[in-house]
Amino acid sequence: MEKTNLHETLQKVRERNPLVHNITNVVVTNFTANGLLALGASPVMAYAAEEVADMAKIASSLVLNIGTLNSQTVESMIIAGKSANDNNVPVIFDPVGAGATLYRTETSQRIMKEVKVSIIRGNAAEIANVVGEKWEIKGVDAGETKGNVVDLAKTAAQKMNCVVVITGKEDVITDGETTYVVANGHPILTKVTGTGCLLTSVIGAFAGVEKDLLQAAVAALTYYGIAAEKAVKQTAEQGPGSFQIEFLNQLSLVSEVDINQFSSVRRG
Repeated sequence: MEKTNLHETLQKVRERNPLVHNITNVVVTNFTANGLLALGASPVMAYAAEEVADMAKIASSLVLNIGTLNSQTVESMIIAGKSANDNNVPVIFDPVGAGATLYRTETSQRIMKEVKVSIIRGNAAEIANVVGEKWEIKGVDAGETKGNVVDLAKTAAQKMNCVVVITGKEDVITDGETTYVVANGHPILTKVTGTGCLLTSVIGAFAGVEKDLLQAAVAALTYYGIAAEKAVKQTAEQGPGSFQIEFLNQLSLVSEVDINQFSSVRRG
């Protein structure tokens, strides 16, 4: 994928200020909102079943995240998802912890069945459990990956008919036919709660301005990883607290020059 496509997609986000409707988990709401604002998107957190259809209808994208799921929120997700589908609004789904409990797995599979999801993002274990493949999971964290992630991503994309993003040491993005691997990022991201959830919402912002969803996802992952790399350089050995603040700064500062210089994307 050309680097010009990557930075042009970022520029679209900053110019168009897409409205990203998040139905996400309570642990990450503030961080997600601040991260989207730093990017140049416009976040809204609306959960009530009475309003989610109206909000999803006017949004640029809808992000569904089951990190702290309950039955009421699930119903709101289904309502919002169907409204987004009816109004051609892309839906991005984060099946947090799928495979950790039967409820999470069944809820993820229900959402995929009842809502046309445009992009699903998770770690290898979560994606595997959504599509019924065998993969180990511990709690809601990724753990060690065992198996061919590229093959898993392609299989999942073909089964679910959507773009699949599997994040890990390297991130795999595929529509089942064309596959990219993004090597940007830093391990310290795993030491800050909500970085994966924010990433899903950032993908939502990019998908809200770019019809080529594969390009949108690759651009989002590259941008996000570069911001993390720059934040690490700025905070050196100060730890995850300082990194988190600087990461928000860098989400607003990543430039065309940075993407041209630091992006690490290859065909998978």
